[in-house]
Amino acid sequence: MKTALITGVNGMDGSHLADLLLTKGYKVWGMERRTSQRNRVNTAHLANDDNFNFIDGDLTDQNSLLRALQKSDPDEVYNLAAQSFVGVSWDIPESTGDVNALGCLRILEAIREYNPKIKFYQACTSEMYGKMVENPANENTHFYPRSPYGVAKLYAYWITKNYRESYNMFACSGILFNHESERRGIEFVTRKITDGVARIHLGLADTISLGNLDSKRDWGYAPDYVEGMWRMLQQDHPDDFVLATGDAYSIRDFLDMAFDAIGIESWESYVTIDPRYFRPAEVDVLRGDYSKAKDILGWQPKVKLKEMVTKMVLNDLRMLRKE
Repeated sequence: MKTALITGVNGMDGSHLADLLLTKGYKVWGMERRTSQRNRVNTAHLANDDNFNFIDGDLTDQNSLLRALQKSDPDEVYNLAAQSFVGVSWDIPESTGDVNALGCLRILEAIREYNPKIKFYQACTSEMYGKMVENPANENTHFYPRSPYGVAKLYAYWITKNYRESYNMFACSGILFNHESERRGIEFVTRKITDGVARIHLGLADTISLGNLDSKRDWGYAPDYVEGMWRMLQQDHPDDFVLATGDAYSIRDFLDMAFDAIGIESWESYVTIDPRYFRPAEVDVLRGDYSKAKDILGWQPKVKLKEMVTKMVLNDLRMLRKE
């Protein structure tokens, strides 16, 4: 039985990855920060699984990471914890750098000290490409981040590569383009849309307030993408991979699909534009080329955007009806 440690287990990706690893016979330790109130909405279903355990740790606390490794003694570590809001990174740039950049360094150092043979996965992001100099972007495309979040993740990418080459560690970075699921936090624009559409359908809201409707993203389904993370650590040699769909859609396209799920074709009267939701430096389009992952990992996305959006809207409807 393999053992895995997942940082950020209570997030969307962390919870889906825990589900996947448990189905593959792993013993899973899920790291979470000690707070006054636990946020286990996405992981509540794991509480009674004998092969799953929560463990305290914080990417800003080096010793807590070392203790987490000592207690879990993992074969694989997946670093998914982060300050994950791109827009907020302008408001708290120092904290974003501390968690997303130096947090990766701290856990790499902890692994190097405890057991450098542990396989390590670092969650990187298409936001590192930012001002796309090549479309679609692949593993060889130059980076041009346009936010403190993107810059911090780029540090994590390079320090992971540096530890791989300097200490011969099995350390990989997954450059994941946008991916969503029913477990996405309500603060993110995609879930804000699907939740808003469900509320409009149930008569609980009249409008959804959004920012730039013309920005385009390459959206996939999170359960597909965590499988890609796992596949990276099953290879004979460590490497970095882009996970994407190869297609880019605008926020307007996403709105079309979400409102279509409740039978509304013309949504313009239900959406208002709020300047507060515009970024200081906008990323107009992100689109990825996953050819390398397909060729080497045998990975490709399965769930199409339309299917994913419908899943999210229907799930929000179910949740709101329960409430």
